[in-house]
Amino acid sequence: MKRPADNWSPLYFLASVGAGGLAVTFFMYLMFWVPHPNAPVPVFEDIMNAWAKGNPFQQFAIVAAMAGIAFFVIQNVRYLIWNFGKLAEFKKTEAYQKLRHSNGETQLLAMPLAVAMSINAMFIVGLVFVPQLWSIVEYLFPAALVAFFLTGVLALRMIGHFLGRVLSEGGLFDVTAHNSFAQLLPAFALAMVAVGLSAPAAMSTTPLTVGTALVVSTFFGLIATIYAIVAAVTAFNSMLHYGTHKEAGPTLMIIIPLMTVLGIMVLRQEHGLHTTFDVHTNAAETLMTLTKFLTVQVLFLLLGLTVLSRQGYASTFLTGDKNSAGSYALVCPGVALSVMTQFWLHKGLVAAGLVAKFSMTYWVIIAIALMFQFAMVALVLHLNRRHFGKSKMVAVPAE
Repeated sequence: MKRPADNWSPLYFLASVGAGGLAVTFFMYLMFWVPHPNAPVPVFEDIMNAWAKGNPFQQFAIVAAMAGIAFFVIQNVRYLIWNFGKLAEFKKTEAYQKLRHSNGETQLLAMPLAVAMSINAMFIVGLVFVPQLWSIVEYLFPAALVAFFLTGVLALRMIGHFLGRVLSEGGLFDVTAHNSFAQLLPAFALAMVAVGLSAPAAMSTTPLTVGTALVVSTFFGLIATIYAIVAAVTAFNSMLHYGTHKEAGPTLMIIIPLMTVLGIMVLRQEHGLHTTFDVHTNAAETLMTLTKFLTVQVLFLLLGLTVLSRQGYASTFLTGDKNSAGSYALVCPGVALSVMTQFWLHKGLVAAGLVAKFSMTYWVIIAIALMFQFAMVALVLHLNRRHFGKSKMVAVPAE
């Protein structure tokens, strides 16, 4: 009996990343529909108070959010642990050494990406399910900074091994196999670290903690941006020459989650600069910033969907006979668009006074965010069944 997931690839870490991202989409219900006057994010006490005093819609949203967070964080941790076990086995094989000496070495960056996502997910679990957590949160922020920083250092070391190998000598990087955005995975990992590091900047009231978070998140965020630009430009040149690698087609939309995590990082930094260092940014400026991020996302969504449609990706890897661990890369763009739409609506349109909260226009935009979210929930469940839930009989050679 053999499942597609038994043919393991580092890209299966994206199964953990996608589940963690979906937990974040459910947290958006609490973030924007539960009042939290004493903290920048909703905590357990705010949620319980909203449950006691809220209307049926608000109570339903709270139940859905808490159930969604619990379910997908469990999946996030489950697949993270499973992948670490598989990675340990993989390191003992010749295939690992071969991977380390090919373009595919950057697939290993899916591991620190998944770790950073899981740290973010654990923080959400603490906010939602742990009473009185906010009373000790100033002690937790330094620990979170250390955890994210160490994850970032791990990612930089892995990137350094790859770049040191291919840049020290010629001929070690296959340009003909660079015809996708697969090489942007390291940038995504660094950006995930950066957005985690920026959280204390928005939530802490200790100047040293805020200042540290601002500096280190900027460090990793800027490196992620530079790396993404270089990798995207060189990859696009290769795609123009050789076309887009069919199995790596979903990577064309990796820019979408990259924009969301960097956009949230910017919002967190602006909040920290405002509350701690008296640097002011008005709602219209925030709206314009988020609109620029969202515009880039829509551009690459259209590009990615166009190429995937022309190549018949879905009929090959989602419903056809072939399977690819890279299919999990399709989850991140939908999750990222759902989250960014929520922020663009609430921190941009509503805050700037262009859309009234709970108006008809408001609910139309919310429906778009929910459409992306529900589609990704369905996709994750489908991929999990396809890769992990089904076993196929394989021929065993006679002795």
